[in-house]
Formats: sequence, structure tokens, C-alpha cells
Amino acid sequence: MNVVVETGRLVADPELRHTTSDIAVTGIRIAVNRPWRKDQEQKADFLDVTAWRGTAEFICRNFSKGDMIEVHGALRVADDYTDHDGNKRYGRPYILANDVGFCGSKSNAKKDTTSSSPKSVSGDTGDFQALPDDDDLPF
Repeated sequence: MNVVVETGRLVADPELRHTTSDIAVTGIRIAVNRPWRKDQEQKADFLDVTAWRGTAEFICRNFSKGDMIEVHGALRVADDYTDHDGNKRYGRPYILANDVGFCGSKSNAKKDTTSSSPKSVSGDTGDFQALPDDDDLPF
């Protein structure tokens, strides 16, 4: 099974392009932090991601440089080719994105969160009724 899930920050603003058949496509690069200890320097891997159609449009509409993004997809390797000087070049690996999601933004990362507990909100309970006691359930 070829499943890749990565979370990282966009290293540049995404650009939406269209094929000659008017199919939307974008190629992005994300920086994914490696696990590290306090006595080590933080390092990151830079991964190429390709997205097509609605996923490409969604990325370009909602993400910009520095934003955190979660990418779900499959690992692919581009086809080998011969360059204009006759040298054989090997295809690079990339992630073919099937789905992407929000993971916060660079502005959220800079904010100081003083409370991690949710705040309660009181209000009208409408026509909701209290649930009966479930102490007699067999599980």
C-alpha cells in the first residue's frame, strides 16, 4: 500500500497553472521537520508535492508561504529523461496529493496560547431534554 501523510510548511506561495486541456495543477514544496532533541540542531526535509484539479485550486486559494499544511497522497517518482546535452537524468520522488488539510498558519504558530482549556458558553438549551442516567447499562 502506497500511502503518504506529511505535515509541513509551504516554502513558497503556490501557483496555479493549467494544462493545454485546461486541467488545474500546482507543484509545491513543503518543509517537514525531523524529530530532534534539545542538544541537536533542528533539521527539515524538503518534499515536492503535486496536486491536480480541485485539490490544486484549493491549495492555491487557501494557502501561502509559511502556512502549515497536511498532505495525504501517494509517493511517485517522475519518469527518467535525457537532458538537452544527452545526459540521462533520473526522476525525482514526489508526493501526488489526494487530499490536503489545514494545520494552523504561521500567524497561529507565533501567537502565545495562555490557556489550552476550552471556555464554557452558557446559553439557551432550546427544547433539548436531559439524558436519562445510564448506570444500568451492561458495558
